[in-house]
Amino acid sequence: MNPEERYLSAIKDAQALVQQLAQGPRKTATLSPEVAEMLAGLSVAAGETTAVPSASPAPATAPPGANTSLRDLAEIVRGCQQCSLHETRTQTVFGVGNENADLVFVGEAPGADEDAQGEPFVGKAGQLLTDIITKGMKMRREDVYICNVLKCRPPNNRNPNPAEMSCCEPYLIQQLAQIKPKVICALGGVAAKCLLQTEDGVGRLRGQWHNYQGIPLRVTYHPAYLLRTPSDKGKTWADIQEVMKVLSGEISPQI
Repeated sequence: MNPEERYLSAIKDAQALVQQLAQGPRKTATLSPEVAEMLAGLSVAAGETTAVPSASPAPATAPPGANTSLRDLAEIVRGCQQCSLHETRTQTVFGVGNENADLVFVGEAPGADEDAQGEPFVGKAGQLLTDIITKGMKMRREDVYICNVLKCRPPNNRNPNPAEMSCCEPYLIQQLAQIKPKVICALGGVAAKCLLQTEDGVGRLRGQWHNYQGIPLRVTYHPAYLLRTPSDKGKTWADIQEVMKVLSGEISPQI
């Protein structure tokens, strides 16, 4: 493996370790010097030290378990420096809504408006999502929970890279574990691929029910995509109608 591949592998191994430790009585993890050095942004190869760009040291303290309150978790996220996005963010964008919601929408990453306000889906795409919730589903926005895979805005709204998603995924996992929704709606390919651990796109994933930790999950198009491709709004509405059927108890997906 090249230095960057070794770095990404170390990140994943360390995160798997701290997630495992978080489930037990022990709340700290001791990292080996090699792993600590790689997490600090260095990769040792062939006896030489090679800098790996856009990396920051990960905390040695294991992330909190599922019983940690969302408020406490939001504070942890606010101080997160596990990837380079902390250098360019205005503020973190954790999530908003009912902490006991039956429905959670998971998007991709904050945009410029979200980065400025600290709340997910507040720009044009956010207004479309609000219309789907209030006008289509006849629910209040504050009755659902809305978050993203990434908690910081990628520069120029580019797609999240694997290292960034790997750093933020444990936070998303803990959010969903705390909320325990009846249904999850993945908005767009990035959210779907992260939650379902697949490389399939939205076109292949939508139109059917999936299983996330025993929770029915529906994939549909991201509101930003619908603003560019309004012809697919009908498909999204069909997905949302299926979500509504589960929430009302009309159907119970076999997952």
